[in-house]
Amino acid sequence: MTKEKVTQEAVLAALSQVHDPDLRKDLVALNMIQDLKIDGSDVSFTIMLTTPACPMKDRMKNDAMTAVKALPGVKDVTIKMDANVPSDGRARGLLDVPVRNAIAVASGKGGVGKSTVSVNLAVSLAQSGARVGLLDADIYGPNIPTMMGVEKLPPPTDTKLVPAEAYGVQLMSIGFLVKPGQPLIWRGPMLHSAIRQFLTDVLWGELDYLIVDLPPGTGDAQLSLSQSLALSGGLIVTLPQQVSLDDARRSLEMFRELNVPVLGIVENMSFMELPDGSKMDIFGSGGGEKLAAETGVPFVGAIPMDASVREGGDSGQPVVVAHPESAVAKALKAVAEDLAAKISLAAMRQENLTPIEFV
Repeated sequence: MTKEKVTQEAVLAALSQVHDPDLRKDLVALNMIQDLKIDGSDVSFTIMLTTPACPMKDRMKNDAMTAVKALPGVKDVTIKMDANVPSDGRARGLLDVPVRNAIAVASGKGGVGKSTVSVNLAVSLAQSGARVGLLDADIYGPNIPTMMGVEKLPPPTDTKLVPAEAYGVQLMSIGFLVKPGQPLIWRGPMLHSAIRQFLTDVLWGELDYLIVDLPPGTGDAQLSLSQSLALSGGLIVTLPQQVSLDDARRSLEMFRELNVPVLGIVENMSFMELPDGSKMDIFGSGGGEKLAAETGVPFVGAIPMDASVREGGDSGQPVVVAHPESAVAKALKAVAEDLAAKISLAAMRQENLTPIEFV
């Protein structure tokens, strides 16, 4: 009996039946199959994702494994998962090295956990294997150094500041450059200059994602950032209560006025899970979803209240590092994966992120 010969054409035909659920095309059409090798009955290849934070990567790997193993003559299948994050196509001439995607995290008011979300998003993306930077643009209230557990910057080069690094994330903050507790009583032009310098005078490495933690409100810092750095999109953080929602709506409309796509709304401190399994709505319920529905923006996650979030912020250990299996860490990771998928989808659709419908 003659053994069936495995061919490249047959393997690609099988893989053309496997689809990326987000991009809604097959892996072959998306040019995701690379380094295909056939050695007798053994097949190996790489699935090149558009983001290492792809929430569907395990499903795609399993589907590809099943499809190829079903071919006559195939005995063993080896699949390597890799990623090449596409750029949003926006020109960022101020930066010496490419930042492929820049995401601003905003809120209308303080105290809603915007910096907590920013930190944990950045660390989650870095944990997935992405190259991530975190820029603390909250000039008047810089909390990122404390929340990331970093006290000072590395020594500078002759011409540039070197960003600090923690948990695989490059980070920069005005908090590294002033004495603890020192107030910054700056007018708009000084703030604008500082934000520009954080982009031009810092030796950022090549980044797949730059997460920018904005200060509360819709003032000088937001305008300066949008004028200095082309943003891929913005994320709105709110509490469920009406006062927070009113301010969050202003931030959302600010992004629209600046022609920045709004990637979604996150409802932080959404509920507290009690020991008996029931949930307590400390700040109300459903506000974030309601705002999303009213504005036509995706609702991308409800983050529960958890004391470990506060403890992690105070100790410099983000909750996705200190308690990765907790409900709050899993919710934050899901938000990071959702944003990464949306950015990849937009980049694949049209090479740059102009406002499109996100689902």
